[in-house]
Amino acid sequence: MILLDGKATAQSIRTELKAEVAELAAKHGRAPGLAVILVGDDPASQVYVRNKERACTEVGVLSVPHRLPAETTQSALEALIAELNADARVDGILLQLPVPKGLDSRRCLELIRPDKDVDGFHPQNMGRLAQGLLGLQPCTPAGVIELLKRYNLPTQGKTAVVVGRSNIVGRPLSIMLSQPGRFGDATVTLCHSRTPDLEEQCLRADFVFSAIGKPKFVTCDMVKEGAVVVDVGINRVDDCLVGDCDFEILCAKASAMTPVPGGIGPMTIAMLMKNTVQAYKEHVGAQA
Repeated sequence: MILLDGKATAQSIRTELKAEVAELAAKHGRAPGLAVILVGDDPASQVYVRNKERACTEVGVLSVPHRLPAETTQSALEALIAELNADARVDGILLQLPVPKGLDSRRCLELIRPDKDVDGFHPQNMGRLAQGLLGLQPCTPAGVIELLKRYNLPTQGKTAVVVGRSNIVGRPLSIMLSQPGRFGDATVTLCHSRTPDLEEQCLRADFVFSAIGKPKFVTCDMVKEGAVVVDVGINRVDDCLVGDCDFEILCAKASAMTPVPGGIGPMTIAMLMKNTVQAYKEHVGAQA
């Protein structure tokens, strides 16, 4: 079995971006800037934000952190987003989710300028993705596709099942997999909690992608011999992180598989850096 090492692949991407950012910054007089907004003191969110800040430092992206108390009002959060929209130093804006109760995250995400929406969640960017147009794409599904590219595992002409239909992962991933190209052109089935024959759907697939947030949900009898299994789930069980897929059992059956942790998680942050650099290049007129 091929272990799809997202940690090592993400490191390669960051190294490539570091060289590109150094060259661009020297030419245009400033580095790319990423503003991360963290509201409240959710422990997991604090870890994610620290990891993103470390990635910025490594790549050479200016980190513009905004840590706000849990009592922050909707109007104050919206005012900050408006300020960052107008800040020429900032090429990307990321609102760390989830936000505390009482705040409307959807409205806030829609207020972020689409050209600074490095999470790829704005309806305009999602619409461009659905129509096959260029734009900032959601980081996690983009990381999945990039990992397949780096390991030369084309999906063209293959069958793929995506388990989970969230707007953050499952739905956009299903769109990417169906778009033209060697790492698209798949026949995609999007499954979810109401899919009556989920096991049968997975068993027919050449590629199984799971993003449902249920520990070890995908078992050996749901995956055919030689399938590629990409586990996007991260679940905490007894102080351990496990995926949606039963790795220990499936690794003997799959031809390639991602670990958890060390699989798609690092790729998500790497693609966030890539989106930030892409947005910067558009802002300074450096696109090819």
